[in-house]
Amino acid sequence: MNTQDHSLSVRLLLNIGHGLDHMFLLIFAAAVGVIASDFGFQSWEDLMPYGVGAFILFGLGSIPSGRLGDLWGRRRMMIVFFVGIGFSTLLTALTQNAWQMAITLTLVGAFASIYHPVGIPLLVQKSANPGLAIGVNGLAGNLGVALAAMLTGFLIKWIGWRAAFAVPAVLSLLCGVWFAFACPVETEAPAKRKGAAKVTLTPAMLARVLAVMTVSAATGSVLFNFTTNGNGQLMSERFQGVVSDPALLGILLAIIYAVASLMQVAVGKLLDHFAVRPIFLGIVLLQIPLFVLSAYAQGWWLFASLLGVMIFIFGAVPFIDVMIVRYVDDRSRSRVAGIRLAVSLGISSFAVWLLGPAVKGLGFETLLLVMAGFSACTAFVVLWLPSETNEASLKA
Repeated sequence: MNTQDHSLSVRLLLNIGHGLDHMFLLIFAAAVGVIASDFGFQSWEDLMPYGVGAFILFGLGSIPSGRLGDLWGRRRMMIVFFVGIGFSTLLTALTQNAWQMAITLTLVGAFASIYHPVGIPLLVQKSANPGLAIGVNGLAGNLGVALAAMLTGFLIKWIGWRAAFAVPAVLSLLCGVWFAFACPVETEAPAKRKGAAKVTLTPAMLARVLAVMTVSAATGSVLFNFTTNGNGQLMSERFQGVVSDPALLGILLAIIYAVASLMQVAVGKLLDHFAVRPIFLGIVLLQIPLFVLSAYAQGWWLFASLLGVMIFIFGAVPFIDVMIVRYVDDRSRSRVAGIRLAVSLGISSFAVWLLGPAVKGLGFETLLLVMAGFSACTAFVVLWLPSETNEASLKA
């Protein structure tokens, strides 16, 4: 296989794609209050469950997406991603009621499911520093999270909530055309390549690593989706009397996400040189006291504690993809990534479905303490990863 890295244009588009992927999934959560009022709902919590289909398909769609990426070709699937998510988001901008929006958001989730099992393996398959590449890619993804909050707030204020869907949709369609010209046609699909496997594990060790990846990805996805979907409403509730302008709250939330995203680059660079387990364990343990602090904080103290929470939630994101690169051969990476994503994101989709009703019934304080418990579960599972000595022997 050619070891020369992708062109700058291809790498840029793959990173933009990650940002768009997360942005599209969070526009609804960022605009749900305004949309709920427009559709005649009494509160945003009542409309929130209509968006769960996007996250269910985001998870379940990863299995066929990963399989097609390995067997049909990752370049082709990325073109489908850019064009499909663009058109389905344009349809969302045209919806007239909650059920129409539920259908189009589900389509958005189906196309969004393509990126992670296809785009990330495509990005790292030629990279000499996969940890750093994944870290930068994670930064791009979380800048998409930040832009979802900021751009949606501004577009709602100056144009309306429909523009919050339509503007990034057009950008995605343009990226799809650019990618089709910039990315060379694959001579063969990854699964059809000949040669010996470049990563070998004993069956017992592979099963152990896959179990850790799946469980930690599931708990991590619950934390990621709960916070990124709920932080906007949490800040609106606890900044009353301090900041009330939705555009300014969007900027504050964007600052949190942008700063926290830098952690992924640092973690990715570390993972190119050090073992996974001690770094991963330290990051998830630090999430616990910060969640507890956020459960009780108000105003600017909440801003500081949420910044800490998101630094270590975003810092945990690169680990699963780095483990796939480190322990799984490239010819089957999209399929392995698709299976673990289906499990983890399928589970975490219920976090989005439960968010509105749970906040309504229990309040943010209790739910943030529950999230601290999820971090503790992740820390326990990470202890099952191979030690530094075992990793060194695997590389040898």
